[in-house]
Amino acid sequence: MRLTDIVIMCCLVVSQAAVAHGPMPMPLQRVPVPPVPGLTDGPNPIVVDKNKAIALGKALFWDVNVGSDGMACGSCHFHAGADSRVKNQINPGQKSTQASGQTFEALPTGLGGPNHELSVADFPLRRYSDPLNSASQVTFNSDDVVSSAGTFSGTFISASQFSGNNDQCARGADPVFHVNGIGTRRVEPRNAPTVINAVFNHRNFWDGRANNVFNGSSPWGDRDPTAGVWEKVNARNVQKSRLHLLNSSLASLAVAPPLSDSEMGCRQRVWPDIGRKLLLRQPLQNQKVHNEDSVLGPYSLSSAGNLQPGLNTTYKALIKQAFNQKYWSYSGIGPFGGRPGRAPYDQMEANFSMFFGIALQLYQGTLISDQAPIDLTARDPDSLEPIWTNLGYDQEKIDTLTRGFEAFTGNHCQLCHGGPTLSIAAVATNASLVTPTPGMNYGPLSQPIPYGPNAIGDGDGGRIGGITPAANVVTRDTTRNGATSYYKLMDLGFANTGVADPDSDLGVDGVDDFGNPLSFTKQYVQYLLDNPAGVLDSSVTTVQACDFIKALADNAIPFFRWFGVADGIIADGSKEGLLRNQNCTVASSAYIPTAAAALANLTTEKMSIATKAAFKVPTLRNIELTGPYMHNGSMSTLEQVLEFYSRKGNFNNDNKHIVVNQIALSGQPASIRADLIEFLKTLTDERVRYDKAPFDHPEIVVPHGHVGDNVAVTPGNPLNSNLAIEETMTIPAVGANGLQDPIRPFDTYLAP
Repeated sequence: MRLTDIVIMCCLVVSQAAVAHGPMPMPLQRVPVPPVPGLTDGPNPIVVDKNKAIALGKALFWDVNVGSDGMACGSCHFHAGADSRVKNQINPGQKSTQASGQTFEALPTGLGGPNHELSVADFPLRRYSDPLNSASQVTFNSDDVVSSAGTFSGTFISASQFSGNNDQCARGADPVFHVNGIGTRRVEPRNAPTVINAVFNHRNFWDGRANNVFNGSSPWGDRDPTAGVWEKVNARNVQKSRLHLLNSSLASLAVAPPLSDSEMGCRQRVWPDIGRKLLLRQPLQNQKVHNEDSVLGPYSLSSAGNLQPGLNTTYKALIKQAFNQKYWSYSGIGPFGGRPGRAPYDQMEANFSMFFGIALQLYQGTLISDQAPIDLTARDPDSLEPIWTNLGYDQEKIDTLTRGFEAFTGNHCQLCHGGPTLSIAAVATNASLVTPTPGMNYGPLSQPIPYGPNAIGDGDGGRIGGITPAANVVTRDTTRNGATSYYKLMDLGFANTGVADPDSDLGVDGVDDFGNPLSFTKQYVQYLLDNPAGVLDSSVTTVQACDFIKALADNAIPFFRWFGVADGIIADGSKEGLLRNQNCTVASSAYIPTAAAALANLTTEKMSIATKAAFKVPTLRNIELTGPYMHNGSMSTLEQVLEFYSRKGNFNNDNKHIVVNQIALSGQPASIRADLIEFLKTLTDERVRYDKAPFDHPEIVVPHGHVGDNVAVTPGNPLNSNLAIEETMTIPAVGANGLQDPIRPFDTYLAP
């Protein structure tokens, strides 16, 4: 970086740079879930009994009948909210733009592909002769992905309304997922992240495609022109209405996997088909439910020492109790469509996607791990840094954690993994905490933290990570490719860290089902170009440019990296007639380029973007238990993760975030990395480790590979004789008091 760059940047952030260290890892206690206006409040709420909706959501999340062939949402999220299976868990990298993404490769053991059982020796998937030095020789590389086994798929025909896990589908061996022509279950193309604390994310999925707005029908929010829900107008009429539920990314996420032919469903199955299959059924009809289940206990048919399957109700009854009757009480049929030769769908079937998405969101909104040591530790009253002195630790452990925390912040990890959720992807939550609000505070009652500029880091530290009351979904920051740095617009909460070849998975640079960009940044470019048709998400039009980490325009300091008066600039907000020049990080940057200036510089650094291979910043909470790591599951241990960051990533590219290049772990003793890992373990909530409430759950049997290995499998699956016979793993029902033995880190389940 040139000296002039450094001088100018220092001038622009002088108000906070001398004292702020960025957003700190903060307690999650009493941090409110982002509100969803109109869901449970107002004169005519969608949900009339929240507790019933949560019970409905928990039953649906764990019920294997939701899938076409025994897959539940919980099948990939049963272990600290993630997946610890190790057999038949490899995808060839099908998100890749390269041909190698369609074929399996041998892993370091010489094995791999469908039905391979992962071993310790298979990780990491990219190796160097010196793991701390990316300039050393690459000794192994694969673009295969370690993920989660899903469905056999097939083409949907029908499903029973009363019994049986499996839909009737036309099934056969998959052209990619098979062993010698015998079909195996398909595997998803990205690693399954934890669902615990996911309710705080502004968008979900690694690429952000689960929109912040739930439309009741699909993951796409306002982008989907056909989305809507059916409302009863009177006894004779219904109408299809648009739904616009804010802060409902988890509902948007929920409606995708059951229709995915790699995750849970057969092709051509639609949501009313799932509704018809489930509505008259007993929830969890073949799965044991603990009598002390923290949510489902009152509905359980079990008693102490005698666990029984199912609940004492039906899905239809729970929906009627939980949801406003205007969404289910119409008795007529006809307007809702149907399959040829079968009875038309009714209103409850037609709206089942809405019931499902909202119920799962409300249930997952209870999965908040706010009792980890990082939440319970005493903190320095000025800096808010943890001091560990009230947890019963001896001085040696306190010293270790202090060094680990200093390594975490000293290497700028908190710039992405800051705030209570340990992720800047929690846009609304982080913004609310840094907004001055009289009488509002969070954290332990013994040491409440007031809302305001210093709520997540002293010296208005949130601003260093792009976190401000404006709740920007776009920022501008620095990327670096080797020695060359760039200023680029980027989606806040998404980062390219150089994990894999950028062409192996585009991440947020991808498109939705309608060909529109997933990226808010690309839409913001269209906003600057005065092209409203290119702006699909309304939050893009409220971005406050003066809060960007690096300026986009400035009326005081000319520089080639941002727009100045000579280029043509206008006051930010002037397009809407409401100036965005209040509470700015840098007041002189409350400007944006004119449309003409933006167009003239579309190929220059001033308008450049960093979206390719950028992925949502995951939470670090419970990270000890949620391996394998990264969007491609390429690392099995925290030690491998720290080696990756020590060598400043795997692939240099123009979009790689500069924070990765600023990490200095490789020059520090190995003991510092060990201390940092000990600090990361303080992010584990013991309730998660032992499946204690609210993390308890019903029994679930998950597919765990097939009889045989990656060389030969046994055909004769009851679904189709050309599919492999399955092996399974039973996760027992657990009540509110949790397990006797803890769940373990992912690598401990790997073959030697």
